[in-house]
Amino acid sequence: MTSDHSASAFSSSGPIMLVGAGNMGGALLTGWLKNGVPGSSVIVVDPNPSEPMRKMIADAGASHVTEAPAGMVAGVLFIAVKPQIMDAVLPPLKAAVGDNTVVVSIAAGKTIAALKTHLGEIAAVRAMPNTPAMVGRGVTGAFANAGVTERQRQLVQALLKVSGPVEWVPGEEDIDSVTAVSGSGPAYVFYLVECMAEAGRKLGLQADLAMRLARETVAGAGELLHQSPDDASRLRQNVTSPGGTTAAALGVLMSEDGMQPLFDAALEAARKRAQELAG
Repeated sequence: MTSDHSASAFSSSGPIMLVGAGNMGGALLTGWLKNGVPGSSVIVVDPNPSEPMRKMIADAGASHVTEAPAGMVAGVLFIAVKPQIMDAVLPPLKAAVGDNTVVVSIAAGKTIAALKTHLGEIAAVRAMPNTPAMVGRGVTGAFANAGVTERQRQLVQALLKVSGPVEWVPGEEDIDSVTAVSGSGPAYVFYLVECMAEAGRKLGLQADLAMRLARETVAGAGELLHQSPDDASRLRQNVTSPGGTTAAALGVLMSEDGMQPLFDAALEAARKRAQELAG
């Protein structure tokens, strides 16, 4: 996303109003500013952003307000608050929604129907990024309702892709599955590191050494997966010699009661919880 493209796109579409500048909202804002979105095009609505966030907003020439400015209509209304406080946050934002506004929500479980309850008929995108967005290595699943124009979709795509690839899904219900796989997914990987380190400790390694080995192994494997044209199963096979140590371990992990049924159950629980959050 180049500066010239961004400047022209945002000057004609109206300001980006970012509601919520916590971890995820802040990560997206950082990406926007680094990728050429003019600070003057951004209004951050947050009652209490962190001091580093306040400084970044000020240095970029963006605006910070504690509530949506009266009489201001957003080109993109980006809602990045926790789902539990959405019902309190949304009603004052209705005045910021105009005929040409696209509303983007990254709140897990909150449906477009729930947004409409407070905001009326809207062009809306539900998006589910994940925390690696904080280092520009996230992935986002997104769904656009019928009110979103192609131009709005491209604008939202540009705003979301600053943190990594964007995958559009055909149905809104798919977002709950995206939440289970990639939205919550980083926590599963972090827990894998914890499990590997603890298993290494039980084999006799010093705890801090086991953690370093596990952490760097998972980080390195992730980078190899990122850079390689091969899929995950091929990369796994490449490091599995018949009858070797890796094959012995995979015999346990890939058994009938190994990792796959655990992940099946875990992701189903995550999807169910996302559906429950919809109310």
